[in-house]
Parts: sequence; structure tokens; C-alpha cells
Amino acid sequence: MAKNLKLKAARAAVDLTQEELARKVNVTRQTINAIEKGDYNPSINLCITICRVLGKTLNDLFWEE
Repeated sequence: MAKNLKLKAARAAVDLTQEELARKVNVTRQTINAIEKGDYNPSINLCITICRVLGKTLNDLFWEE
């Protein structure tokens, strides 16, 4: 799995740390870190929740070209 640089960039754009995003979507910071590193494949529900918090679509954050 590739690193999710789009997620990292979107999180940074709204000035959230991994810890803050994790709290908002009810997972651990380690989970957010693992998603960004490409070590963890999140559920569709978690993807949708992350998108809502960051104001992005699934395509914006999770679609691989």
C-alpha cells in the first residue's frame, strides 16, 4: 500500500495534528499514523468520517491514481 500523502496534506491544511484528527474520528493517533504511512487500510466508515472532518471526498483522499 502506498503512503497516503493526500490525507497528510489535507490534515495539515486544516491545521490538525494526528492526535487531534484521531480524537475527532474516534480512533488512536497510531491508527491515523498507520493510514498515512500506508500500513493500515481503514474501513469505509472510517474513511467517510475522516472525509467529513476534513471537508474532503473519498476520491480526494483515498482514490489511488
